[in-house]
Amino acid sequence: MLRLTPRERAAILATTEAAALAAGEHVGRGDKNALDGAAVAAMRAAFETAPIDAQVVIGEGEKDAAPMLYAGERLGTGTGPALDIAVDPVDGTGLAARGESGAISVLACAPAGSLVDLGSLYYMEKLVCAGPAAVDAGVSAGGVAPARATPALDLDRPVAENLALLSRSLGRPVADLTVAVQDRPRNRTYADAVVAAGARLRLFTDGDVVVALRAAGAPIGAETVDLLIGIGGAPESVLTAAAVRTLGGVMQCRPAPQSDAERRRVADAGLDATRILPLEELAAEPGALFLTAVTDVAAPDGPLLAARTVPGADLPRARAAATDSLVIEPGPAGAQIGRYLGGGR
Repeated sequence: MLRLTPRERAAILATTEAAALAAGEHVGRGDKNALDGAAVAAMRAAFETAPIDAQVVIGEGEKDAAPMLYAGERLGTGTGPALDIAVDPVDGTGLAARGESGAISVLACAPAGSLVDLGSLYYMEKLVCAGPAAVDAGVSAGGVAPARATPALDLDRPVAENLALLSRSLGRPVADLTVAVQDRPRNRTYADAVVAAGARLRLFTDGDVVVALRAAGAPIGAETVDLLIGIGGAPESVLTAAAVRTLGGVMQCRPAPQSDAERRRVADAGLDATRILPLEELAAEPGALFLTAVTDVAAPDGPLLAARTVPGADLPRARAAATDSLVIEPGPAGAQIGRYLGGGR
């Protein structure tokens, strides 16, 4: 089981902090490519001194297309724990470029060989919730809630059936359930099915990871999300899975190629586009997730994680360039969740 020392934890957290600070200089300026490029470069530089022996499983693309943080790249000093790493220097680049809330810098790590390699798959159908496995089963002997998903919930079931089963499991009416669906044309059928079933629909534009973590039971804001369903980014699925495994949540994914070219890439990689991937295949062991706010991560009663890198902030520079982060990792008595306020670097 993953056990990071304080020094290792601080070094890994420094990578998402560096990315968030670099991205913050571009928040609200309308150029998401410049924002993402600054975050990638800053995160990569921060890895130079990290006392870990890590390999990128999910990054900025294949080696020929991504000069930094590419799949297969080795990170860290080569000493310390051997880790699989999944990174997204900015999840929600569009949100950040528009100055909207919900953008984060995020990294997941797990013992080497734990995180699934999806190759060049871009999109996956996904289902995420806390579910009875997290609520009723407690924690395993190893101290982490079991990875076994609630058998009844399944991507092969219609949305209405999944909601009825979740309603019965949670002891709440379907009308009291909130279902998050990313607001994309490809997800119209999911959104329509949620409304037809009588549940509350919560559409979101970007920021897949934060919403999925809320659905899995992570304490990110006061907003309630009981289920996330629909087609979203494949890299974000692996990032999320490492934390969902630690939280004891429920998650299933299935390749969902959106073009002939992507279907060919899936076939060339030997992936079965019809096969559901359970949580234990997405993340074979519980992992740690590091999340730093690029813009405020908002909730109905105010932000939980506050971005401190607002350009032109009426604060001294040292105070303005601060960070607000959340770390979810396996602990001796279940998921261990810590909030970290960092100073400017």
